[in-house]
Amino acid sequence: MIQPWKTLSTREIYKNKWMRLREDIAELPNGNTTLYGVCEFGECVGVLPFVDEDHVILVRQYRYVHQENHRWEMPTGGIRPGETPEDAAQRELMEEGGCRANELLWISTYHTSKSICHETAHLYLGRNLLRAEASPDETEFFERAVLPFQEVVQMVARSEIRDSMTVIAVLHAARLRAVGQW
Repeated sequence: MIQPWKTLSTREIYKNKWMRLREDIAELPNGNTTLYGVCEFGECVGVLPFVDEDHVILVRQYRYVHQENHRWEMPTGGIRPGETPEDAAQRELMEEGGCRANELLWISTYHTSKSICHETAHLYLGRNLLRAEASPDETEFFERAVLPFQEVVQMVARSEIRDSMTVIAVLHAARLRAVGQW
């Protein structure tokens, strides 16, 4: 059985309202120590909203880290203190997608990175949408589109859609549709 590491000390390096960077000294199972950097992001949500059986709402916005504004993605965002993942999913859907889902189906919870980033994502499919607006965050400027789901699947296959939350949700939706469960 693989033994856990023991945190001997931790030191905050940087923090803002979206993330925290810390530096730990960890003791390895063999008694040696190592310096380990960890980026903490908390929890986030994503919703793939189906307008009807064959069309979804996607958004695009400028993504500073990759310096691009041409990739489509589903509505996503962070969970605020005191929010449930379902509440956060509905809020993000209103802010980014301009709607609420009468039906949210949980499809996955996963760690967005397996090594140095601590972030957990909760993914949903939404349908039976109602028009609803909420103000986006101060750094968000969106373009929305309704796209054929099969085209979105092909965009994932061609690596035109690259963010993991959207890729995973689209593949889960395609799998569920193939077996008649969505």
